[in-house]
Amino acid sequence: MSRTRVLLLFGGRSAEHEVSVVSARSVYAAIDRERYDVVLTGIDQQGRWYFGGKNSESLLSTTTVVPDKQVPARLSTAGTSLVSEDGDDLPDSEFDVVFPLLHGPYGEDGTVQGLLELAGLAYVGAGVAASAVGMDKALARAIFAASGLPQTQYSVIARSDWRRAQVPVLERLEGEHDYPLFVKPANLGSSVGISKVHDRQELQAGLELASQYDTKLIVERSVENARELECAVLGNEYLKASGIGEIIPGAEFYDYTTKYIDDQSELVIPAVLEKSESEAIQELAMRTFKAIDCSGLARVDFFMRPDGSVLVNEINTMPGFTPISMYPKLWAAAGVAYGDLIDRLIQFGLERHLDRKDLQSTLS
Repeated sequence: MSRTRVLLLFGGRSAEHEVSVVSARSVYAAIDRERYDVVLTGIDQQGRWYFGGKNSESLLSTTTVVPDKQVPARLSTAGTSLVSEDGDDLPDSEFDVVFPLLHGPYGEDGTVQGLLELAGLAYVGAGVAASAVGMDKALARAIFAASGLPQTQYSVIARSDWRRAQVPVLERLEGEHDYPLFVKPANLGSSVGISKVHDRQELQAGLELASQYDTKLIVERSVENARELECAVLGNEYLKASGIGEIIPGAEFYDYTTKYIDDQSELVIPAVLEKSESEAIQELAMRTFKAIDCSGLARVDFFMRPDGSVLVNEINTMPGFTPISMYPKLWAAAGVAYGDLIDRLIQFGLERHLDRKDLQSTLS
């Protein structure tokens, strides 16, 4: 039986480039080589695609995609292989399904998913709309509200408004919320560009920082003394939710440095919860997944307040797959090994593609 060929796409233009490369390294090491052949393709920080052929593994040798002997590449007209920039076929670049292991803008936000849809390709993970909503915290919160999902209070600020008239924006936010607050870029993950602020001076600095990463900013009321909980969801039509994990940050909040650099945080799996509490969070995770019409996989993050009530924080449609990432750890605790998890995700991607192939695209 021939092996399925998987185009593992990683890197990308976002601030989460390095996380993507480390995730790809882990997936590449764990994938079942008896079932799958891997076509490694890296995207550098300028958005150029590189196919390595026999030199592919060197794309994973550092935490950034830096081409050495790799060939600049793009999708072929047929879509199921890669060609050089001159249009020449690249040997051994054929593939059956794409695993877009990309985090952040220009990868996890529906852009690459749209390209793959246009090319008629099977791929792992959420579709265009769910990817876009999952990336955009402002859109996600609007959909959470429309779906009756519990969440913290928030405000959305356009960067253009902030730059044009800072004092009115600050006054409006202080009229809508009490400190402390979180300030975030609307379209970024891995806690990049996030600040916890306690007064106007910090709020101004937080908005300045977030505006370096996005044209839309979101300000959220802090949920004080809350537990940070996470649940992994897997499936397309029929969903499974993992057990619940808890993050105990080593800093004031779980930012990029705490996640990936200082290693200060503690991950507790399973979280110490009553059975009824765990089941309620699992159900809420699957409701959140369905609310944005997600598919394949997602990690849903929650806050549990001291009174036991739970708020949805965010949904991540392509969570990290690094050795310290919560998504694979949650499934490992549920008895799903890393290689088996990758296999299931690929199969869900192929199933979703087959399910959509028979959709009618012409009037007859």
